Amino acid sequence: MLLVPVRLFAALGGDAASVQSDQVHMQANLRTTRSEAYIVHELRSATGIAVREYVSPSGTVFGVAWEGPWLPDMRQILGAYFEPYVQAMQSQRAGRHGRQPVHVELPGLVVHVEGHPRAFSGHAYIPGTLPEGMSDKEIR
Repeated sequence: MLLVPVRLFAALGGDAASVQSDQVHMQANLRTTRSEAYIVHELRSATGIAVREYVSPSGTVFGVAWEGPWLPDMRQILGAYFEPYVQAMQSQRAGRHGRQPVHVELPGLVVHVEGHPRAFSGHAYIPGTLPEGMSDKEIR
């Protein structure tokens, strides 16, 4: 029998079908907000972590935002975009000092992370997939 890992988060670039699994895994309350251009699934756990998944009308997660006392599992949140993020971080690391915000901007990925223990926040999105008329400033 072949064991396949269960996907726990609706990763960036993936589909929204796993939102219920996310809710169970995080033991979170789910709140869904709809606009004309997209849907936001906000998962809020009792531990203070909030993850917002921005989903296009076609069901693709084009943006993710988070806040809480620690960073989320970036591999899980970024999905296939995790490796390019890590590579960009490694090239930036040499010049970084202290607790400066991290900003990665690649042709198909933007990630911003800031904070310190007990107060982290950030967002990531795929620029070419934002719904028409939507600003990247809305992914928060």
